[in-house]
Amino acid sequence: MSKSVRASVLVVDDERAIRESLRMILEYEGYRVEEAANGPEGLARVSERPPDAVLLDVKMPEMDGLEVLTALRSRGYDMPVLIITGHGDVQTAVEATRRGAFDFFEKPLQRERVLLSLANGIESYRLQRENRSLRLEADELIGASASIARLRSTIEKAAPTPATVLVTGESGTGKELVARAVHRLSPRRDRAYVQVNCAAIPEELIESELFGHEKGSFTGAIRKQLGKFVAAHGGTIFLDEIGDMSARTQAKVLRVLQSGEVEPVGSEHIDRVDVRVVAATHRDLEKEIAEGRFREDLFYRLNVIPIHTPALRERTEDIPLLVDYFVRRYATANNYRPKNFAPEALAHLKSLPWKGNVRELKNLVERLLILASGETITREDVASAGGNTKPDVLSGLLAVPTLRDFREQAERVFLVHKLEENDWNVTQTAQAVDTPRSNLYKKMEQYDIRRKDSP
Repeated sequence: MSKSVRASVLVVDDERAIRESLRMILEYEGYRVEEAANGPEGLARVSERPPDAVLLDVKMPEMDGLEVLTALRSRGYDMPVLIITGHGDVQTAVEATRRGAFDFFEKPLQRERVLLSLANGIESYRLQRENRSLRLEADELIGASASIARLRSTIEKAAPTPATVLVTGESGTGKELVARAVHRLSPRRDRAYVQVNCAAIPEELIESELFGHEKGSFTGAIRKQLGKFVAAHGGTIFLDEIGDMSARTQAKVLRVLQSGEVEPVGSEHIDRVDVRVVAATHRDLEKEIAEGRFREDLFYRLNVIPIHTPALRERTEDIPLLVDYFVRRYATANNYRPKNFAPEALAHLKSLPWKGNVRELKNLVERLLILASGETITREDVASAGGNTKPDVLSGLLAVPTLRDFREQAERVFLVHKLEENDWNVTQTAQAVDTPRSNLYKKMEQYDIRRKDSP
């Protein structure tokens, strides 16, 4: 970090002479300096305004430097910490390094060595933050569950190849993140990445958006427009919600996949493109094919490498890791004070159905950082901020993109609720909802309803 940026350093030492000496040296070199006379005061200063680096004495009353270092790391602060001691030995140095110290100095301090190590630590910290920012979206595919490990492994195997990828999964599970990761890890990483939400573009405009158009080719076409496929030439195009594409547009996309040829609307000219296609959908495309809404030949062209993003309720063991990630992310980005989640709050989060998946969890964590008054977020905080079954079901229903999806999802939620009320006795449930038992069995098969769906 250049001096013009005015990097900040917190000096934590119980000796005033040491603090004043370091302040004079560091301010002369262009740093902003804060002081703390003991460990608790140092932690409070970090909580108020996290510095770019900490110079920390080991031997202090109340709380020694190694305890302060441990507290900083446990609270998610990852700035470089440089340990200072008048009682240096190998064991202390090893322990400080194990707890996450960047470097270790003995008194009397050597001015040049301290300045060099401090500059290196701050620069390393800056690069780490930049790298995290560049990889932020892909890093949201975090977790220690087997399903996330398989997902990462599949992405790493698929990315270096030219094969078309089809990403499936519920809304909010990170399909877009998978697409970006595939592009970022591919040989095309330095070329264009173009994203198209097929469900968000009106049917009468989707062809123009994808393939371009000539001036005057239709009402409103006041100038020539290049399509997304041409814009993505040499790179990757991500076709999100491809299951919502019309039959006519499906046929044109199939032509691009087969021949690499793009025909703009209203043009006799053919453009040839070299594009890697990643498509995604929350729909069951095989069911869509059976019901005549999706082309089978296009499905097989897209489904060369299938990647499925797991629902959050299928990997609840990842919730503490995701919560910790979102807390640190929002605290850093918005200058919020980092907060901890009590064990019972995390247990409550694990018990919820998460119809909105990771997107819903992300929104809830940010809401809690803003609304919760204490340093520790409790189970009651989670419930009052909307983390309970009924609001989550409602948010899941409202998150679906089409009326048909809403009807199907609402019917599924209703049937699971009624089955739960009747202890999963199908005969009693059928009577309660006034439908033949055979029809209830068909609905359970249609929506893949099993007892595991009980909250």
